[in-house]
Amino acid sequence: MQLVESRIEKAVQRAGRKRSEITLVAVSKKFSADRIREAYHAGLREFGENYVQEFAAKHPLLNDLPDARFHLIGHLQTNKARLAAELFHVIETADSPKLLQRLDAAAALRVSSIEVLLEMKLSAEESKSGATPEAIPQLLETAAQCPHLQLSGLMTMPPWSEDAEQSRPYFKQLAALAAQYNLPKLSMGMSNDFEVAIEEGATIIRIGTALFGPRPKPQPDSSAIQA
Repeated sequence: MQLVESRIEKAVQRAGRKRSEITLVAVSKKFSADRIREAYHAGLREFGENYVQEFAAKHPLLNDLPDARFHLIGHLQTNKARLAAELFHVIETADSPKLLQRLDAAAALRVSSIEVLLEMKLSAEESKSGATPEAIPQLLETAAQCPHLQLSGLMTMPPWSEDAEQSRPYFKQLAALAAQYNLPKLSMGMSNDFEVAIEEGATIIRIGTALFGPRPKPQPDSSAIQA
């Protein structure tokens, strides 16, 4: 964690920004509730998960962490919107009017609001999800009709590269879109490129490997192993 903080500090200094402008989200997908608890006691408060069902299993084990906040940063299917609304404080991957409406209805049932970011697909990669920039006006119009949603910004995930500079054009484009539509939050940048993201205006960075190390590999099903 100290190494990550040092990298953040150097990046904000280069960009002429303040550390307080950056929210560090610790990406804890595939790690146990115990590892999340360790990170919490080390001072982290914001955590990112990719899979609704995986986090649903961890959530009961983390109820005693009062000021921990959990972000959904993976693709969200509309049929899981209700469960996601119950589990997460922030949904960073809203990408359709239908999903926004489902989240709003789910939030209404628990008489609370959910913070939402719009996920933008800025690359041609078929594996990436998200809305196109052209869809933003319609999404904003829908969100304005959803009283239980707080739409605060944009999120994107550029193509992975060992060269962080390859991410810069995508971060620039997301920042320009956020400025165009007056959205204050920008979720962009991961372990390999978050310094560049900070230089381009990121307010949320999503860091997994640099904090937790390599993700655990799936264990074989012992019941399937023949003696």
